[in-house]
Amino acid sequence: MLWSVLSAFALALCAPWLVRLRPAESGWILALLPAALSLYFFGQITSVALGVPVVESTPWVAQFGIYLSFYLDGLSLLFALLITGVGALIVVYAGSYLAGDAQLGRFYLYLISFMGAMLGLVLAGNLITLFIFWELTSISSYFLIGFRHREEASRAAALQALLVTAGGGLALMAAFVLIGIAGGSFELSVLLQQGDLLFAHPLYGAIVILVLLGCFTKSAQVPFHFWLPSAMQAPTPVSAYLHSVTMVKAGVYLLARLSPVLGGSALWQWSLLSAGALTMLLGAAMALGQTDLKRILAYTTVNALGTLVFLLGIGTETAIHAAIVFLLVHSLYKGALFLIAGIVDHETGTRDIRRLGGLVTRMPLIAALASLAALSMAGIPPLVGFIGKETIYHAVLEAPVAASFLIVLAVLANIFLVVAAAMMTIKPFFGTAASDLDAHGGHGVSAAIAAGPFLLAAAGLLVGLFPALVDARLLTPAAEAIFAQATIVKLALWHGINAPLVLSALTLAAGFVLYSRGAFLARAAQWGGRLAPWGPDRWYRASVSALLAGARAQTRVLQHGYLSLYIFVAFAVVILLGAIPFWLQGLPPLAVWTEQVQFFELIIALLILAAAAAAIRSPSRLGAIVSMGVIGYGIALIFIEFGAPDLAMTQFIIETITVILFVLVIYRLPSYVELSSRSSRIRDALVATAGGVLMTVFVLAALGAGTESRLIDFFAEETYPAARGRDIVNVILVDFRAMDTLGEIAVLGLAGAGVVALLRIRPGKSASRRKS
Repeated sequence: MLWSVLSAFALALCAPWLVRLRPAESGWILALLPAALSLYFFGQITSVALGVPVVESTPWVAQFGIYLSFYLDGLSLLFALLITGVGALIVVYAGSYLAGDAQLGRFYLYLISFMGAMLGLVLAGNLITLFIFWELTSISSYFLIGFRHREEASRAAALQALLVTAGGGLALMAAFVLIGIAGGSFELSVLLQQGDLLFAHPLYGAIVILVLLGCFTKSAQVPFHFWLPSAMQAPTPVSAYLHSVTMVKAGVYLLARLSPVLGGSALWQWSLLSAGALTMLLGAAMALGQTDLKRILAYTTVNALGTLVFLLGIGTETAIHAAIVFLLVHSLYKGALFLIAGIVDHETGTRDIRRLGGLVTRMPLIAALASLAALSMAGIPPLVGFIGKETIYHAVLEAPVAASFLIVLAVLANIFLVVAAAMMTIKPFFGTAASDLDAHGGHGVSAAIAAGPFLLAAAGLLVGLFPALVDARLLTPAAEAIFAQATIVKLALWHGINAPLVLSALTLAAGFVLYSRGAFLARAAQWGGRLAPWGPDRWYRASVSALLAGARAQTRVLQHGYLSLYIFVAFAVVILLGAIPFWLQGLPPLAVWTEQVQFFELIIALLILAAAAAAIRSPSRLGAIVSMGVIGYGIALIFIEFGAPDLAMTQFIIETITVILFVLVIYRLPSYVELSSRSSRIRDALVATAGGVLMTVFVLAALGAGTESRLIDFFAEETYPAARGRDIVNVILVDFRAMDTLGEIAVLGLAGAGVVALLRIRPGKSASRRKS
C-alpha cells in the first residue's frame, strides 16, 4: 500500500509539467491514477469482507517503535474508496473549472499532494506515520484554501484553517506519544487489542482529552467549527473534495479508528455526545441564515460532521451502523451539491440564492442532478439519504442515555436540513431570477464538469434503490472495524410503518412548512447576521490580534537595535541560569581546584588574562589585534599540554592568518572613538568577569565529577571498524557528527556568499540603482 501513497506524491510532482505539455487534457490524464487506485481498492473488498485486514510494515526508526506501517480493514477501505473515487472526479472537474488558469499546474500539485496525504492518513498502521500524514493534510489544505493568494480573504481563511487544525495537531501529537507510553506500541494492530490496558492506565483521561482536541479541530466541531465556512474562499473543487468528503472527515475517521481503544468510558461518550449534538444542531440552524450556496453547504457540512460524532458518542451497534451509512450518504450528496454550486457560479457569476432563479431552463441536466442530491439531503425516498436518515433515527431512539432529549435534537436538526436543501434548489433552479442575472454569458457545461455531479447523484439514487450493493460487502466490514465485534449492516428502503418512518415524515412536513414561510427565513438570516459577530470567529480574531500586539510589544523591548545590549542580555541570562545549580548545591570543593590546575596551566591562564586585559586597554587597534593573537597562541599551548598537537597546529595557523588579515585592513578603519560611558564599561566588565568565572567553575566541576564517559571507549573501538579511519577526532567530525559538521559548513558557506555579495557592491553602482 506504500506504493499507492508514493504514486500520488509522484504524480503531484509531475502535474505542473503535464499541464504545460497538455493543458486541455491534463485533468483526464491526471485522473487516471486515482481512478486506477480506486479500482485497486475495489478489488480488495472481497478479502477485507472476509475479516482479514491487509497489513504491511517497513522499518523506519525501529528502535523507537516507528514503522511505515499500513493497515487496510473495512474502515480504511471505505475511506480509501471515497478518497480515490471522488478524487478522480474532482481532478477531471478541476481541469474544466479552472481551464485557462495560469496556476492550474500548481493547483494540481497541491490537490494531488493532499490526496496522497489523505490516503496515507487512512491507511496508516502506525500512529507516528498517521500523524505525519495528518499534518501533511493540514499543510496541503493551507495551500489549497489560499490558492487565490492575491486575495486577502483567501490568505486569511487559509491561515485560520492552518492555525486551528495545526493547533489541534500539536495536541494529537502529545496524545500519540502518551498512547505509545501507555500501550507499549505505536502500531494500530497492537493497540486495537489493548483497549482494556489503556482504559485502566492513569494517562487515559489526558489521552482522551488530547485526542478529542485534535479530532474536533480537524472535523470542525463546536467551538472550532468557524474555520470551515471561512474556508469557502477556496476554489469549488477544493471545497467539494476537502470540505465534504475527505479532510473534514479525518477527525471522524480517527475517532472511529480509536473507538475500540478509547471508547466505552463516560468521558468519551459524553464528550462526543455533547460536542456532536451541539455541532449538529448549530450547523443546521446557521445554514438557514446564509444566502451564498457554498456557505449553506459549509454549515450543513458542519451539521453532518456533528451528526457523525454524535452517533459515535452513542456508541451502540445501531449507532455505529448509522454512522457508517451516513458517512457514505453525506459524501455522495454533498460532493454533488458542492460541484453543482461551482457550476452555477461558473455559469452565472454568482452564488447568491436571492439573485438566482430559472436555471432549469438554462441547465436542465444540472437542475435534475441538483434536485436528486437535494432530495437525498432532505431524506426523501427512494434516495439513499432517506435510508441514512432512518438509520439515524433508529439509532437515536435506542440510545442508552437521554434518548427522548436526543431524538428531539436530531429531528430539529434534520428539519433545518430539509429547509436548507429547499433553499439551495427551489428558488435557484425553479424560481424567478434577478433582472441582471443574464448579463453574465456563462461558459457552457462541459462533459468534464458535469461528470462528477452526475455520477455522485446517480450513485445516491442507485444505492437508495439497491442498498444491498453496499451493505454486506462494504459497510459491514467498516462497522465491524469500529464496533470491534461481528455485526451485520442490513439496509432496506422499506421497513414498514415504524417510529423512524413517522419521524421522517414529520421532519419533511415541518421542513417544507418552514421553507414556505419566507418570513421565517428572513428572520433566520437577520438573527444569523446579528449573532455572527459574537461567535467563536470573533474570539479567534481577538486572540490573533492579542498575540500580534504582544509580539510587537516584545519586539519593541527586546529588538531595540543595540547590539551591545543584545549581548549584555544574552550573557546576563546565561550567567543567572548557570549560577542557579551552584547557588543550590554549592561550589566544587577546594581539593578539585588544587588537583585539576597544574602550575604550567596556571602560567598559560595568567598569560591569556594579561593579553585580554591588554586588548581591552589598548589605545590602538594594532595593539588590540596583537593582544588577541597572544590569546590564541595561549590556547594553542593548552592544546599541546593536553596532548593534541594537531589541534595546536590548526590553532597556530588560523591565529596567524587572522592576525595578518586584521593588520592588513585596519589602516582603512578610523581611530578609536569612545561611544560608551564609564558606567556602561564597568557594567560590561562585571558581566564579562562573571561569565568567565562561571565557565571556569563549570569546567572544574565537570572535571571533578569523576564520571567515566562511555563515549571514549565507543569512539576508540568503533573509529576504524565503522568508519575506516584511525584519527578519532577526524572520524568524529566527518562521520559520527557528519550532519553537525555539514551544518557548520553550510553556515560558513552562506556567510562567505554574503561577504562576497557585499564586496561586489560598488558605491557608484548602488547610488545609480537608488536613483533609478
